[in-house]
Amino acid sequence: MISGKQLKAAIIHAAILITNQRRSVDELNVYPVPDGDTGTNMSMTISAAKRELELLSDDVTVSEVADVTASSMLRGARGNSGVITSLLFRGLSKGLAGLTTAGNADFANALELGVAGAYKAVMKPTEGTILTVSRMAANKAQELAKTDIDDITFWQGVLDEANAVLKQTTEMLPALKKANVVDAGGQGFCIIIGGMLESFRGGALPEETAETKAAAPDPAVDFNSAVAQYDEEINFTYCTEFIIEKNDASVDGAKLRAYLETIGDCVVVVEDDEIIKVHVHTDNPGMALTKALEFGHFINDPKPKVENMRIQHEGKVKEAKIVKQQEVVPVEPTKEFGFVAVAAGGGLERTFLDLGVDQVVKGGQTMNPSTDDILRAIHATPAKTVFVLPNNKNIIMAAEQAINLANRNVVVLQTRTIPQGIAAMLAYDESLDMNENRTQMTKAFERVSSGSVTFAARDSELDGQKIRKNEVLALDNGKLSFTEKDVNKAAYKLTKKMVKSDSSYITLIYGADVTEDQAQQLYDQISAKMKDRVEITMLSGGQPVYYYLISVE
Repeated sequence: MISGKQLKAAIIHAAILITNQRRSVDELNVYPVPDGDTGTNMSMTISAAKRELELLSDDVTVSEVADVTASSMLRGARGNSGVITSLLFRGLSKGLAGLTTAGNADFANALELGVAGAYKAVMKPTEGTILTVSRMAANKAQELAKTDIDDITFWQGVLDEANAVLKQTTEMLPALKKANVVDAGGQGFCIIIGGMLESFRGGALPEETAETKAAAPDPAVDFNSAVAQYDEEINFTYCTEFIIEKNDASVDGAKLRAYLETIGDCVVVVEDDEIIKVHVHTDNPGMALTKALEFGHFINDPKPKVENMRIQHEGKVKEAKIVKQQEVVPVEPTKEFGFVAVAAGGGLERTFLDLGVDQVVKGGQTMNPSTDDILRAIHATPAKTVFVLPNNKNIIMAAEQAINLANRNVVVLQTRTIPQGIAAMLAYDESLDMNENRTQMTKAFERVSSGSVTFAARDSELDGQKIRKNEVLALDNGKLSFTEKDVNKAAYKLTKKMVKSDSSYITLIYGADVTEDQAQQLYDQISAKMKDRVEITMLSGGQPVYYYLISVE
């Protein structure tokens, strides 16, 4: 039987291991573009759990460990691979619910629940990915659980099956076969299971590299970054925070939130099936704590916290936390519809704000925002219904996980590029209802053809073509079109290729690594060739990674 202490140590072990090896997992990605790659996203997702687990005492149960892991990974999930990983551990939480220790049959059931949840969350599951590897590993776990074997033999069998299926992924997907690599997400899953097994065997904790420590979520960029903790004007004295475990799954955190708003401000209430996490500024922390007991009971770690903000403020708060994400104050709905968009670059952020977006979440290719980042922005949007524009295919699933966590209605439009997000906002009509706007905005962004010019992050080979690190890449709707040596030449060739006989509009968005003069030269070159056929617009996006983003409609 596995104890809570052993499971806690195993997940921490796995988190360090996947983070130490995240670059090698990243490099398995078929496309060499610089983005929030699989290994990075999986490591950051499980590292969100590692920090919380390190706060737990050694006398915890497996149920408590699984709950903390699932809850923190859900909020810290980044990218599609991170979301799927969090859902696999969510199954662990469900399968181990109420258990002090767990045996092979318990873990087999938990793995099966996690796989079912992951498949359900993916609109079009693709075999030959982490889904296949985890499913076959779960099937093997069920088979092994029916035999009389010890814990170590059980987990070794699960890992052996996962590794065997991982090797087969090369033949399952044409793209993997052409690149002669295994699936990156499946590799990450095997590393995590392998790390847990090493820990169960009594192996020493891996040494954390400087890169590993840097990958761990910054404690300052956490729940408190959702609120302006040190406003110049303090309306209420005490910053009060606590977590309660619900009496049962039917408990509604919205009712607790409604009460807290009558005795304070800066209220943040985040919940899942088991817990409610609360932050409130109030003059009556005792009343907040007493009311909370009607919904559940306080957990011991972390304990409820009450701090006098006036004392902190009078001391000029010299030790105030430095947050990387712009702080936002949750607000009550004052309008029917609001908008959250994900973007990186000052020009793009201003563009979305000018188009009517309420909150811009900083993020994109090199840093996929977490579910919690998106959730905070949703709660800071003063609308009954919030439309979310992920603007990146690897952020869509993280955004969709926020739907069930939000305290208001959320609609995630599956915009995969910045140009699609802009097109969707231009199509919004305040006279239409939610469903009509969802339909109209979706039709608008689906008409957009998106191109981008970036650089190769590493040496690779794709479709028999050798690609060198730092070579200029031209992507047509996410697929490699050609490589070039010169940035503007690549952008011009790509735009010409994208424009069709019925095209009417071209939008060129230049990034942080392109000068205004370079952008003007490209604009002049395209105008000389196409100005009689299409309308051309140039914007300064200031985005990292991509020299140019190109939209053709």
